[in-house]
Amino acid sequence: MASPSLLSLFCIFSFLLGMAHAHYLFPNFYARSCPRALPTIRTAVYKAVAKEKRMGASLLRLHFHDCFVLGCDASILLDDTATFTGEKTAGPNNNSVRGYEVIDTIKSQVESLCPGVVSCADIVAVAARDSVVALGGPTWTVLLGRRDSTTASFSAAGTDLPGPNLNLSQLISAFSKKGLTTKEMVVLSGTHTIGKARCTSFRNHIYNDTDIDPAFAASKQKICPKSGGDDNLSPLDATTTIFDNAYFRGLKEKKGLLHSDQELYNGGSTDSIVETYINTATFFRDVANAMVKMGNISPLTGTKGQIRTNCRKVN
Repeated sequence: MASPSLLSLFCIFSFLLGMAHAHYLFPNFYARSCPRALPTIRTAVYKAVAKEKRMGASLLRLHFHDCFVLGCDASILLDDTATFTGEKTAGPNNNSVRGYEVIDTIKSQVESLCPGVVSCADIVAVAARDSVVALGGPTWTVLLGRRDSTTASFSAAGTDLPGPNLNLSQLISAFSKKGLTTKEMVVLSGTHTIGKARCTSFRNHIYNDTDIDPAFAASKQKICPKSGGDDNLSPLDATTTIFDNAYFRGLKEKKGLLHSDQELYNGGSTDSIVETYINTATFFRDVANAMVKMGNISPLTGTKGQIRTNCRKVN
């Protein structure tokens, strides 16, 4: 049997080892290996968003859809091949997720500076932050050091990504499975303040739900018919190209575009959380913190995975 002193040392060592694994991402990860990486990503994102405001929301959503399937590992970027089916064609992503070409451009630019150094997963995470800033939102320190997956999961993309028709308990459960609290679920849903949704995602809400402002529903029905027009787009809130808290104000007025949006303010346990985000400063603070936490979902670090040369395929 180990002596008390040896046992104590073993416990301390185990604790420190656990702490090391808990803090595997660092803000200055590329400070020496590729110091121009972050400014290069920022310039490319700002250029893309200036060209098309909606691209900011698309790059942010790309980060969400990456992290919720297998972790923040760039698995969503892998193209299908004759022998491999990735995540791009899964229901929640197919003809919906955008921004792949912007990531390709950034990757090419960074590779020319520092070949084989900066991961696609980190590029996606930084591009999400820079997109929010470009549209007037808060900034946050992106922790870096993710590596890229050599696989993807079509099935997990179909089951793990929260859908537009989920009810409140299902939303809470979906985020909880990824280690995110109910409050973090609400504040991250607030990123719907930018971007647009397809008719197929909100048709059921505007025609069949009762928790919706009638005039708002009627206006959306002009965009989204009962049949056809699946890809017709509608803004997710009243200020779709500005990252602000209009999304939460809309929920209070029963103007959530998606069923899952309005579930956050529908007489349930999250109504009081939505109320707190009528304060812009509170929303900005909490969404920045939640984005950092989400970006830390199951990253590949150390010798796991690889640094892809081309984000669309394994080396």
